[in-house]
Amino acid sequence: MHPSAQGKNYGVTSGRIAVIDSGVANLRSVVNALTRLGAALYIVQTPEDLKSASKIILPGVGAFAAGMARLRESDLIEPLRACAARGVPILGICLGMQMLFERSSEMGDHEGLGLLSGSVVRFPQNGPKVPHVGWNQLEHDERSRLLKGVPSGSYAYFVHSYYAQTEPENILARAAYGIDFPAVVGRGNIYGVQFHPEKSHATGLRILKNFLEL
Repeated sequence: MHPSAQGKNYGVTSGRIAVIDSGVANLRSVVNALTRLGAALYIVQTPEDLKSASKIILPGVGAFAAGMARLRESDLIEPLRACAARGVPILGICLGMQMLFERSSEMGDHEGLGLLSGSVVRFPQNGPKVPHVGWNQLEHDERSRLLKGVPSGSYAYFVHSYYAQTEPENILARAAYGIDFPAVVGRGNIYGVQFHPEKSHATGLRILKNFLEL
């Protein structure tokens, strides 16, 4: 558990926002961004911690297998699936978004949470250099509640080598890096962003705010 969040709640918003400690994320930057928005948040490490969550945020960076292994070791996989089934809004960030899908081919074949249909694959070898690091524009039709107040063409900050392949109806926004890829995904109460909203200035904060207000 990150020392800055241990045993504390933040902010004054109603409902409790559960932030998953995946062991492969910089919790400080996510906590700081949510705190700026007034979120009453707490850090999750055990299944019991999820019982009072009104919303769940799953951040992550690095390798898919390591992220899923940490969730498995903490006995969080089935509780997360149960929360999703009963309608708790969940937002995955970067690797956290990728773990929402069924599988990843990163360094083998690995099972994900299966909350969204599709798989995670590497950018094509004949495309631009990977990892993809930098600012890219989000292109969308401005109809998603998660993207309210975020004009199409707004910039977000990305760091990743893999991207999600999923049905068009799950894609809320796209970005381009050699190919068009899903930058924001969602279906029902499950959402994901491939970029880092906590590092994407006003655009990222607005998306986090929209999630808190769903």
